Amino acid sequence: MRHIISASALAAACCLSLTGCSGNDDRSDPQPSPRTALTFGQSADTAGAGGKGTAQITPDAVVYVDKAGTERPEHGLFAVVRFEAENRSKTPVTTTARQGGFRWKASDGKTVKAGNSEGAGRIAPVGFSESGPDISPKTYQADSVVFDITAAEKGGTLVYVDGDDVAFRWKMPSTDSGSPASALKSALK
Repeated sequence: MRHIISASALAAACCLSLTGCSGNDDRSDPQPSPRTALTFGQSADTAGAGGKGTAQITPDAVVYVDKAGTERPEHGLFAVVRFEAENRSKTPVTTTARQGGFRWKASDGKTVKAGNSEGAGRIAPVGFSESGPDISPKTYQADSVVFDITAAEKGGTLVYVDGDDVAFRWKMPSTDSGSPASALKSALK
């Protein structure tokens, strides 16, 4: 009798056997399956940069503005997303947020990276962008990413590519959403 093992099952089996031998319990263990689109506000355990450690990423607010301070979008709107990153490991974890990890995918398939225009790259809402990519063990931090999009691209898909090059996706609301949204919008004025 012939047994067929999927590539993902084989990879999981190899990973289990390798980590069992290494004695290192600080490996990345991303959950849930990245193939499933997550709902806005749902958390995903993602691999840290270089596949080291696990960071739980949770987008919890999105606002759309046609101006942020003195910055104006080149494409019509800024989509500003607040997210929390929690270190689920015993050692510091570096997210891929500052390494181009976040992207915005429109319904037509067009995808842009965070900070995709001069204005989007300079926006740092007070109280929503003070954290860095490194997170201490068992702590979390809030941060934001900005995309310069067209009005038709509102309600796109937020994509986060982790340290193992696995893409996690969240369907984003097409209107300002999330409990921190009003504070985030005020910080952008």
